[in-house]
Amino acid sequence: MEYFNFCPNCQSANIVFENNRKFNCQDCGMLYFHNVAAAVAVIIEQDDKILFTVRNRAPKKGYLDLPGGFTDPDETVEQTCQRELKEELNLDFAVEDFRYFKSQPNDYDYRGIPYKTADLIFIAQFPKAANIVLEKEEIEAYRWVPKTDINVEDIGFVSLQNAVSDYLNQEKL
Repeated sequence: MEYFNFCPNCQSANIVFENNRKFNCQDCGMLYFHNVAAAVAVIIEQDDKILFTVRNRAPKKGYLDLPGGFTDPDETVEQTCQRELKEELNLDFAVEDFRYFKSQPNDYDYRGIPYKTADLIFIAQFPKAANIVLEKEEIEAYRWVPKTDINVEDIGFVSLQNAVSDYLNQEKL
């Protein structure tokens, strides 16, 4: 991994990064496992439409996205859904409002560091009488897209392209 050049423990350059996940210092023996990070995304439904956000920052700035984000320590993934939807869109959900749909692996390249994530996708109904207020630092805009008009290639991350495609195919059954 080219972005780690020295051991953070002893500053040695005698390091090995094995299988794109295990950092090993050959001098002091420090081990660091670059494990998969948990992230959530929520398919929010209303009538025959899905709520998409437009990313306002890298990676994938300008692409469609599903609301969501990374799970914090000591947080359930349902709590992550709840917190992220409040932060990004000012929407209030109870943790019981989220129905698990599926998971997808993802590559999230942030500032030159490739993070491997497990994206956990949930489905929820848009709250009645809710008013969306965007967190402009992260989200440029939002769009309600009819399910029949969704082009998955407009979605920034392959993991979410796959999840939305599977969701739409399930809807046809």
